[in-house]
Amino acid sequence: MSFLNSEKFRILYTFAASGYMCSQFRTNYRKNSLRYSGRDYSLPGKYFVTICTARKREWFGSVINGEMHLSETGYIASQMWHELPDHFPFIDMDAFIVMPDHIHGIIVINKYAGPLNAGALHATPLPPYDATHPVNETMSYISPKPGSLSVVVRSYKSAVTKQAHIYDSNFSWQRGFHDNIICTTGQLVRIRKYISDNTQNLHKKV
Repeated sequence: MSFLNSEKFRILYTFAASGYMCSQFRTNYRKNSLRYSGRDYSLPGKYFVTICTARKREWFGSVINGEMHLSETGYIASQMWHELPDHFPFIDMDAFIVMPDHIHGIIVINKYAGPLNAGALHATPLPPYDATHPVNETMSYISPKPGSLSVVVRSYKSAVTKQAHIYDSNFSWQRGFHDNIICTTGQLVRIRKYISDNTQNLHKKV
């Protein structure tokens, strides 16, 4: 077993991620995530994912008096997220929220999917890996493995884009996504609370 997939790595990562998580949120999701080259993101685990719209445009609705009011595109983003386990049976969904210009969610990979053909989500095939374009720092440094977190997220983004374009052909996502590996129960509790409190904390200075 490599160090990146060892228990020692998970313990050390917990200390780094707990402090990093707050700074990442406070800098508006700058592209400096703790995604590790060589880390196998198809292994079982809990992953905290943030996906932003292009140019942080508020496609998904607005927060009024601490409550999120979804637009048509926001409803699509929510529906497609909750349908992910129908297309990827090896995952479960935990806490989740749609915000005006991004979504937060916890994806639980329950078992190693192996050489799985993920197929298509809502009849939307995954785009082929294009080695001619530099990969965003928040994405894998290699072509994502079948059954990996990157494959799940790319399928989700593709499905939302296809449905959203029915109503507005201008909708687009920011390239890549942000993630943290959730290593402990305490970290899971803190992230769940962060997600549930997101609308109340939207306009607070941190």
